[in-house]
Amino acid sequence: MHAPGATSQSSEHLSLAEEWIAANYHPLPVVIAHAEGAWVTDVDGRRYLDALAGYSALNFGHLHPTLVAAAHEQLDRLTLTSRAFHSDQLGPFCRDLAALAGKELVLPMNTGAEAVETAIKTARKWGYEVKGVPDGRARIIVMSGNFHGRTTTIISFSEDPAAHDHYGPYTPGFDIVPYGDIDALEAAMTDETVAVLLEPIQGEGGVIVPPPGYLRQVRDLTRQRDVLMLADEIQSGLGRTGTTFACDLEDVVPDVYILGKALGGGIVPVSAVVADRSVLGIFTPGSHGSTFGGNPLAAAIGRAVVGLLRTGEYQEQARRLGKLLDEGLGELVGRGVDAVRVRGLWAGVDITPTVMTGREACERMMEQGVLMKDTHGSTVRLAPPIVIAEDDVHLLVDSFAKILR
Repeated sequence: MHAPGATSQSSEHLSLAEEWIAANYHPLPVVIAHAEGAWVTDVDGRRYLDALAGYSALNFGHLHPTLVAAAHEQLDRLTLTSRAFHSDQLGPFCRDLAALAGKELVLPMNTGAEAVETAIKTARKWGYEVKGVPDGRARIIVMSGNFHGRTTTIISFSEDPAAHDHYGPYTPGFDIVPYGDIDALEAAMTDETVAVLLEPIQGEGGVIVPPPGYLRQVRDLTRQRDVLMLADEIQSGLGRTGTTFACDLEDVVPDVYILGKALGGGIVPVSAVVADRSVLGIFTPGSHGSTFGGNPLAAAIGRAVVGLLRTGEYQEQARRLGKLLDEGLGELVGRGVDAVRVRGLWAGVDITPTVMTGREACERMMEQGVLMKDTHGSTVRLAPPIVIAEDDVHLLVDSFAKILR
């Protein structure tokens, strides 16, 4: 049990944060100083189970020995060249990642939002040079409730007022349709539509799962209409859902995978756009770039991440423990919980609004020694590292049951 409120060193750090850090986040009052696996320790020595895993950036837990070893080895050799030169890490990384995704080319970037921006540029350039859409007329269909990042272009098609409002003028060229509604998607398509951008499961929205068969319908429709399917797997991909990609849950292969977060092993930002040559082949030298994208340190860690996923061990772990999470949380429905959505080790829990808000739930869970994140009112997200122990899954569910009593 963890006593509420910050003490000693925590108070000092929280005061510094309040004075010096722009208030673009509203973090829980916990100051983490060390972590290993699925557990973190604060500056005062209190331990917490990490049930957020950096929004899936820490799918393999904190300080995974294989990933840390790859980072240490590369730190002693070479960290940055820029793409003005080759490095001995980039080619092997891109080769291995392309093989994991079953694609032909990789365009490495850094952050998830940067990868989404790259995918948008890819779709537009493909639309003009391959599909033949008149220049400046390309349109991309996106989903209601989407979250793809916070750059100016991306928030232009966000429906979240906190992310969207007061940042205009906004970037045109996007059409929003209801998530999961294939008829609305088809109705929105025109000859100028170049892509459909979607999350196979909407993470920020509260782990929103589309209707069964929806991803397959999107895949079929985009093929019929000569439109690219862009799958933002930044949160849902790389083992989180019990499969390598969430699209695998419906045996769907999109034209473009947008990857990030877990690709950096929780050590450095690593993202990538992965597609076939018929799509990414539209880029020519100078038409897109990034100083740090594909740097040797990032490539070495990213390659080690791909190596972990290649065995299937972590996907199986997420499936097996995800069943326990699903069963345990399911028993709370009707007891302060309205609904639960689980895919692998990823859950969205809708708490009965009259019981508490999502923020209140997170604060109470912190007192129980568990860290998680709220979203949109009384909804919370659970995304523990895939390396979590079975006993810790039970601890997570038991702690959730306690705060509802």
